[in-house]
Amino acid sequence: MGRALTLDEFKAKVGETVGTSDWILVDQKRIDRFAETTGDHQFIHVNPELAKQTPFGTTIAHGFLTLSLMSLMGYQCMPAIQGVKMGVNYGLNRVRFLAPVKSGKRIRGHFRLADVTERTGGAVQSTYEVTVEIEGEEKPALNAEWISLVYL
Repeated sequence: MGRALTLDEFKAKVGETVGTSDWILVDQKRIDRFAETTGDHQFIHVNPELAKQTPFGTTIAHGFLTLSLMSLMGYQCMPAIQGVKMGVNYGLNRVRFLAPVKSGKRIRGHFRLADVTERTGGAVQSTYEVTVEIEGEEKPALNAEWISLVYL
C-alpha cells in the first residue's frame, strides 16, 4: 500500500480500479483449516478421493473461504485515507460465486472504488466492486459489492 490519500484524493478515485492484490494460494491445508473452523466438512472440500468423482475432478474451496480472503486482499491493495482512526466491515450488497476454486489454485482480487459517502460522526462509507480472479481461468471465482466504513 502506498501513502495515505486525503479524503478529497480518495473521492477522486471513484470509478477507478484502485488496486489488485497479490496472488494467494488456496491449497488443501487452507481448505481443511477453513472446514475445521466452520464445521463445513462437505466431501467436495475435504475428501480428495471422493472429489475426484465430481465434475470438478478435485476438491474445491468453500465459497465463503474465497469470500473471506477478500479481507487479506483488501489489506494488500485498498487505498488508505489520511487520519483514519478505525475501519470496519459494513457488509455486502451482492455476492455471486461464479466458478469453483480448485485446491492448489491461486486467486487475487481486483478492487474498483464505486462510491464514497461521508456520513455523520466522521464516518466515510466506501463501496467497492470486487472481482476475485482464479489464476489461469477465464471465469472469476466471485464478484461482490463490498462496503466498508472508516472513522476519521
